[in-house]
Amino acid sequence: MKKFLNEFKEFAMGGDVINLAVGVIVGGAFNAIINSLVADIFVPALGLLFGDTGSLAEMSYNGIMYGNFISAIITFFLTSMCLFLFVKAVNTAKNAVKPEEVVEEAPAEPSEEIKLLTEIRDLLANK
Repeated sequence: MKKFLNEFKEFAMGGDVINLAVGVIVGGAFNAIINSLVADIFVPALGLLFGDTGSLAEMSYNGIMYGNFISAIITFFLTSMCLFLFVKAVNTAKNAVKPEEVVEEAPAEPSEEIKLLTEIRDLLANK
């Protein structure tokens, strides 16, 4: 039983589990920001373009709440775009910091004169 508890402790306190937990928490906070962006910025902008629509979530037709669906789609695309830009920025920063690999140049090919002299030397050595 003690071995089981030690294995569980190692698993729970391992870097991967903690990184995942932090990612979930940050993702939840990020979701609140995107929801506010949609509800407080984009919906009023749509209201200016298409007339006062009220709340996007309240838009419906015969009880079908299509406003909620449109809001969810906008939130999804904004979240995806923000995450893409964030990951792209992190990867760019990571590549900028990474030391450049030293590429060794292949030795230069000998000139025609050197090749001929080497051939003559080899022929004389074989005689």
